[in-house]
Amino acid sequence: MPMPPYPVLCYEPGCGRPAVYKLAAEWSDGFTRELKTYGLTCADCLEKWYRKAVRSRQALRLAPGEYVGELAVYWFERGKRDVELVRECEIEAQLAQRLAQESVAGTSS
Repeated sequence: MPMPPYPVLCYEPGCGRPAVYKLAAEWSDGFTRELKTYGLTCADCLEKWYRKAVRSRQALRLAPGEYVGELAVYWFERGKRDVELVRECEIEAQLAQRLAQESVAGTSS
């Protein structure tokens, strides 16, 4: 008997809204390739989780032969495979620009 569909919720504790974005980076060990997920978020929590994902990506230690690409924002749709997700380059650019401006101003959190 198939499982009924369940909602995929934002990772932010207490949020409870449906996730609409996936924060991820391409990962490979030389044999397998997939998206390494850093978070699933609603629109309101996206910027906060993008910041967390950037810090996590920077702190990541790789084993020999592993590769992790740049952090990306994807439009999340439950039931779609990673290769079917649409990358949101414009949103990525806006978020990266905000972080860069804050870093220059010295107000990064």
